[in-house]
Amino acid sequence: MTGSFAWLSDPNAWVGLLTLTLLEIVLGIDNVVFISILAGRLPEAGRDRARKVGLALALITRILLLLSIGWIVGLTAVIADLPFGQTEEMRQISWRDVILFLGGLFLIWKSVKEIHHKLEASPDEKKKSAIQATFASVVGQILVLDVIFSLDSVITAVGMVDQVGVMITAVIIAVVFMLIFSGKIASFVDEHPTIKVLALAFLVLIGTNLVAESAGVHIPKGYTYFAMAFAVGVEMINLRVRRAGQLKT
Repeated sequence: MTGSFAWLSDPNAWVGLLTLTLLEIVLGIDNVVFISILAGRLPEAGRDRARKVGLALALITRILLLLSIGWIVGLTAVIADLPFGQTEEMRQISWRDVILFLGGLFLIWKSVKEIHHKLEASPDEKKKSAIQATFASVVGQILVLDVIFSLDSVITAVGMVDQVGVMITAVIIAVVFMLIFSGKIASFVDEHPTIKVLALAFLVLIGTNLVAESAGVHIPKGYTYFAMAFAVGVEMINLRVRRAGQLKT
């Protein structure tokens, strides 16, 4: 791998850049949605700033990880062998598995907690939670989230292209895209509570996938994305049906 700009004259590198950029944007949408949900705990004046700081941290985290390719590759080295497991891959544990496992549990815990907060919390509890949410605490949670999503994003990038320059360029384009549209995504999520719950449910699904991946059980991402796209399609129809019903009344 090289960090030079020699890839600019390679047509295959440009194809890889386009493909990787699109994939990074798809992977980053989940990141944007969760950042928007966390930022929504803050007073309205601080939400936009929190989203921008969160995405800036996401960019910095991804670039630092890409510049530490050797360390990333080292994370896949086996550090322990379990006495149980159906296959050798399930028995072997690496630091990557540990990070994915803990990150998956964090996503599941945080998402379930947010869903519970939306459904069961009393008005007084919601008001208390909003008061307790500080800019620093929200950004801290966003940073943890960024590390989880960045690791998965970087591992995907390393598996797709060989040039670090291509990876960094794709990540920068994807984050700029997310910065441009993060406000609109956040507004849409805030205006439709069911979309927020659906997004949190997606994060539970992603967290489950990360835990499964850490245990050596590979769930094809295509299955996950198809299920998510299908659920979004159904919810869009529901929104139109509800809007049509409101217009008739």
